[in-house]
Amino acid sequence: MDNQLKKSLRFSISIAVITFVLAAIFSVISSSVLSGVIWYIGLVIVFIIVLIGVIFDMLGIAATAASEPPFHAMAAEKVPGARQAIIIVRNADRFASFCNDVIGDISGIVSGTASALVVIQLANAFGHSEGSTLQITISVILTSLVAALTVGGKAIGKFFAIHSSTKIIYFAARVIAWIENKLKINIVSKPAEASRKTR
Repeated sequence: MDNQLKKSLRFSISIAVITFVLAAIFSVISSSVLSGVIWYIGLVIVFIIVLIGVIFDMLGIAATAASEPPFHAMAAEKVPGARQAIIIVRNADRFASFCNDVIGDISGIVSGTASALVVIQLANAFGHSEGSTLQITISVILTSLVAALTVGGKAIGKFFAIHSSTKIIYFAARVIAWIENKLKINIVSKPAEASRKTR
């Protein structure tokens, strides 16, 4: 029990550090990009950030809903991505934590910051100063729209994640396998661990 608690604490700390670093990187990038584009391009970027959050939320839930047996059959036939899919399902709690809590929450925070920048750009485009009635109205509408798209998108994503978990995880695993093969890196596990788990 103590060993499990230590592992859980180590994982929690590492996730917190990763979240801090990624949040800082994404915030700097989004702010830098949005400050140099027209408001409607900034709006598209906001929606892309929301979409990323929805997709990763769906991936996290699909990992917890998927089961191993279909992927074992694929792994026996050496189907690309099957090994990565098994590893994802076996580590569903960690995979879901990364997708839902790290990427999902960061997307929510960054989309909120990005929305604020777009609101300022919109108000300036119409010649209104900061704090004007128009800016407040745009802010309320855009914030509500982003929230609605986020919640609605995640609701639809959960439906697909639960009913098509095998297909979703297999697709994600194939993408990971392709990246691992092309870049010669290991995303989901170490080589020795991966080969041992598929035996």
